[in-house]
Amino acid sequence: MFKQFLLRMAGRVVARPVRRSIEAFHQATRDPVGVQSRLLQEILNKQKETQFGRDHRFSDIKNITQFRQHVPIAPYEYIAPYIERVKNGDIQALLADNSLKMFALTSGTTAARKLIPITQNYLEDYRRGWNIWGLTAFQIHRQAALKPVVQLVGDPEEFHSPGGIPCGNLSGFTAQIQKKIVRFLYCVPAISGRIKDSHARYYVALRFSITRSVGLLSSANPSTLVALARVLDQQKENLIRDIHNGTLNDKLDIPAAIRAELMTRKGVRPQPEKARLLETFVQKRNALLPMDIWPEDRLLIGCWTGGSVGPYLHQLKTYYGSTPVRDIGLLASEGRMTIPIEDWNPSGILDITSHYFEFVPEGEIDSPQPTVLAPHELQMGHHYYILPTTKSGLYRYHICDLVRVTGFSEKTPMIEFLGKGNRFANLTGEKISEYQVCRTFDQVITGSGLSISIYSLAPCWHEEQSYYTIYLEQKDVSSIEKLKLFLRGFDQQLQLENVEYAAKRESKRLGPLQAGIVADGFWQQWDRQRLANTGGSPEQYKHPCLLGDLKYQKEIPTLQIVLPE
Repeated sequence: MFKQFLLRMAGRVVARPVRRSIEAFHQATRDPVGVQSRLLQEILNKQKETQFGRDHRFSDIKNITQFRQHVPIAPYEYIAPYIERVKNGDIQALLADNSLKMFALTSGTTAARKLIPITQNYLEDYRRGWNIWGLTAFQIHRQAALKPVVQLVGDPEEFHSPGGIPCGNLSGFTAQIQKKIVRFLYCVPAISGRIKDSHARYYVALRFSITRSVGLLSSANPSTLVALARVLDQQKENLIRDIHNGTLNDKLDIPAAIRAELMTRKGVRPQPEKARLLETFVQKRNALLPMDIWPEDRLLIGCWTGGSVGPYLHQLKTYYGSTPVRDIGLLASEGRMTIPIEDWNPSGILDITSHYFEFVPEGEIDSPQPTVLAPHELQMGHHYYILPTTKSGLYRYHICDLVRVTGFSEKTPMIEFLGKGNRFANLTGEKISEYQVCRTFDQVITGSGLSISIYSLAPCWHEEQSYYTIYLEQKDVSSIEKLKLFLRGFDQQLQLENVEYAAKRESKRLGPLQAGIVADGFWQQWDRQRLANTGGSPEQYKHPCLLGDLKYQKEIPTLQIVLPE
């Protein structure tokens, strides 16, 4: 009781500055032009003496037109040489101060992973965005406020750069630096992020969570929540036994040092009464589901609801019932871009107080001189690529996120994430790029004994386990046995090219690569029709080696499906 009293008092103290932040944010939405202009100038003034700032003449930039003249729209590869220097200890190559805390790792469009600088300014914006999101959500869902939180985290120190900078998972880092009163609310110990085996990591998260009255369950991708629910049911007997005895399954692949630290936590003490309660749930339905443990009217789920996650959202209802879902926003290692304000709605208010934003109409992204728009110039219902400029060294950054304008909050646009454009496929967070697919094919086709003239890879949804299919014409498949070897090699090489794909394969969120055999001449006919629909010059047309849309699973007529085994 006393602890709950302290939490309520702490909540009131914390809520005051957060409410002020919300009011300041809503005030900013009334003047996006002024807010964005001042923010850009602040960024340029602070970073003008960095090597990047000198190379792009930040000191000479007096307005947005000059900014666009001096700094190109560019992907990560453009800034990578400066990141490389920062990795080796030359912080001033990209950042004006030495407040670099870590590099957040994320998958890139090339074989290498992207390293996103995380500075003190970044963390302040990151916390403010989450605070606004949380208090806005809890104003509606008061039953979930100041209750324990389930949030899986990753390893914040997978390795160190040559300059000694930690490189790893951002959520794992922020979990480590939480204040004690806040850390108490988080069920999953931060050290669990260092467990490499995904099954063991899910089990540990459940072991420390299912004994508490959780108010918020948060994960960017709902596929993680589906996987968590499946492990709960599959491991119900072991979990109940551990809770009863105060143990942690000794068959789990957990490093000894991490296991030893976990066993010092209060969360592993014996709780026979809780174990008996869980047994009654199992007896009722011969299963153990999250909605048995965490009632739907007392829980809030925070996860993505836009882009390609729709099928997983549908599955959430099987495990979590009618629990309300609040989109966490367009959020990446590069920064937060939106703050949603309604349940089951992927649209959110553009966070104009954290980053400077520009937008390019969808059809112009490959143009040498595309139209570039400020937030206040966007039009309702139109599609754009979003280009953030951040306080942490990213400028006019082409993150490849395609968004749609859904409305306006005051004068600031509300946008929803549509997907990674036509160069990516993303079923459950793997974000495969066409570059990675082509590179993988080139690595594997040599020595395969096959002569494949044309192909396309596409994501395929399946309720139990989604997967990718490579579609080949019949004439290119001279041997089914050689094709099976090719599939295994392709799957393994793609895991080397894309660490997120490897993680999803290892955790069984994605199944093995399959082959779909189509009729001879199919792709020529398909390309001809696609060119007729989209327009353009036949000389400049390129057959897509990656089809990111789930619709192709039904639209491509296959004669035969071949599995690697």
